[in-house]
Amino acid sequence: MDVLSCEVSFEEIIKSSRFLSELIPCTSQSQAREIVKLQKAKYSDSTHVVHAFVVGNNAEIMGMSDDGEPSGTAGRPVLDVLKGRKCTNCILTVTRWFGGTLLGTGGLVKAYSGGAKNVILAADSQKAFTELIEKTQFTFDADYNLYKLIKKHLENFDVHNLQENFSTNIQIKGEIRADQFNSLSQDLQNISNGRIKL
Repeated sequence: MDVLSCEVSFEEIIKSSRFLSELIPCTSQSQAREIVKLQKAKYSDSTHVVHAFVVGNNAEIMGMSDDGEPSGTAGRPVLDVLKGRKCTNCILTVTRWFGGTLLGTGGLVKAYSGGAKNVILAADSQKAFTELIEKTQFTFDADYNLYKLIKKHLENFDVHNLQENFSTNIQIKGEIRADQFNSLSQDLQNISNGRIKL
């Protein structure tokens, strides 16, 4: 599962209508609502701001809106493209400025799904997606005499946001890839004769 690291956009004209597709990082349903509200305010001269979003570690929360387009012609095709990309924590909006020519239901589905596909292709070419890595927080206390050895062992793991607090003992906090937590725990117990507990 991939997550989006930055905003990406793609624009095209289809039969005089302007379609602006934008892919935006988003981590919750409430944030998705806020982004849609901002997009509608930003493009107040547009005819429609269609959207679809997926959030959660397993893309378990989804939503969409046709925003006044005929039912099933806009939000659903955009959501289907997002689901097909196997990504999460992003919202895709397609803003339309009506150009005077009706596209029909088939034309709308093609235009909205095409805009969604093109912005995802643009995101892929810009390497805007990164792998979602589940992290676990850890904390432990250690003696000063083990500090250098611990630091050396931590280099073998994918550790983030490391914090050290020096007082009577050294308290070390951070985040580690969830799949490495048990290995780190075992490693620290081995070098401390079982005294360090994560």
